[in-house]
Amino acid sequence: MTVSKTTQTELIRVAHALADAARPVTLAHFRATGLAADNKGDAGFDPVTIADRGAEKAMRAVLAHARPDDAVLGEEHGYKAGTSGLTWVLDPIDGTRGYISGTPTWGVLISVRDESGPLFGLIDQPYITERFAGGFGIAEVHGPQGRAALQCRAPRPLAQATVLTTFPEVGTPEEGAAFHAVSRRAQLTRYGMDCYAYALLAAGQVDLVIEAGLNAYDIQAPIAVIQAAGGIVTDWSGAPAHEGGQVIAAANPAIHAEALAILRQTLHD
Repeated sequence: MTVSKTTQTELIRVAHALADAARPVTLAHFRATGLAADNKGDAGFDPVTIADRGAEKAMRAVLAHARPDDAVLGEEHGYKAGTSGLTWVLDPIDGTRGYISGTPTWGVLISVRDESGPLFGLIDQPYITERFAGGFGIAEVHGPQGRAALQCRAPRPLAQATVLTTFPEVGTPEEGAAFHAVSRRAQLTRYGMDCYAYALLAAGQVDLVIEAGLNAYDIQAPIAVIQAAGGIVTDWSGAPAHEGGQVIAAANPAIHAEALAILRQTLHD
């Protein structure tokens, strides 16, 4: 759908209002003594806290007032249908494992999409007070060092590249083997980064983020921010990754092609 300049301005304003609403809720519980986490996973530990639920509730309250006709998809409170053709995709705390461990790699993910995919997105890290924004001609970060443009790294060989992911196993054993085939060829690999990995990619600090088993709310905001910064995000077949699954985010088409070829070859061997 075509989004007018007036509507673009409104969507940007509302996205920031959502992030502003989520920040105090997440910070009220971050590093708090006795913070409890429920396990919502069928297998393994998939934590959720009062902060996850409360932050999403706060964002949905903003949307109910400011954009009542838009659909909403959130990790904690599900899907609400809309009539406008636009959907807000919310992850109130991406990286709850990091959140309950006290690390500042978690973030609030906010995006708005139409049928073609994400149009605008925010990756907000409340504790560091960094907010990464991308879409509608915007690619910028605002944080402790002020405001700066986002620009992904220029091409370099995989042998000189830095690769980030969250879990060392990276999904299934087959997916893990494919990831580690890329990792062995890279100069540096770092783990446990949650959504902050995608922010660092957009900021030009790293070259690749490779993950598997993602949901739509995990990746749609990063897609908007990274694409605005000149990067590329696809699944491991090179197709759109809007719904999650296997995801490769790359600073440029060259490093994307090099890493993607290794993932494909390893998976098919």
